[in-house]
Amino acid sequence: MTTAIHPEVRIGHVHLTVSNLERALEFYRDALGFQVTQRYGSSAVFLSAGGYHHHIGLNTWAGEGAAQPPSGRTGLYHFAILYPTRRELARAFKRLFDHGVPIEGASDHGVSEAIYLRDPDGNGIELYCDRPRDEWPRVGGQLRMTTKPLDLDALLAELNEFEPKVETLPQEN
Repeated sequence: MTTAIHPEVRIGHVHLTVSNLERALEFYRDALGFQVTQRYGSSAVFLSAGGYHHHIGLNTWAGEGAAQPPSGRTGLYHFAILYPTRRELARAFKRLFDHGVPIEGASDHGVSEAIYLRDPDGNGIELYCDRPRDEWPRVGGQLRMTTKPLDLDALLAELNEFEPKVETLPQEN
């Protein structure tokens, strides 16, 4: 008999081979907002959110300037970064927009909302937030995930509802 894995097990981090460490660092640090926790000489850097030792490791151990694997091959399809709320996903989307990072798609999966993009080395990334479990679509008690277009305008509206509005008063001459 096979024993199921413990339900609290989580994926801890992803380690990516990149062709240019500084370019990858600028993407993960500046465009996505992760913080550097440690450098390993000039060939690796580790980044995290919230002070964890690392969620993402980047290295050039295959060699600076290493070629990307061809598309349509086996390997990493994408890794996913889970945001705690829809508002934080909206902030992440706005940050991508502000940094000129193109997205490849955005989907409503019923259980979650997701934005898809690639890093400078072509690695697929999913930024997503889960809906509360009691809102997950079910048919006959079975989970029914979907893939529908995500309304990005509605997602960005999350920021308008919560961000404080700054009003300026007219200046007296």
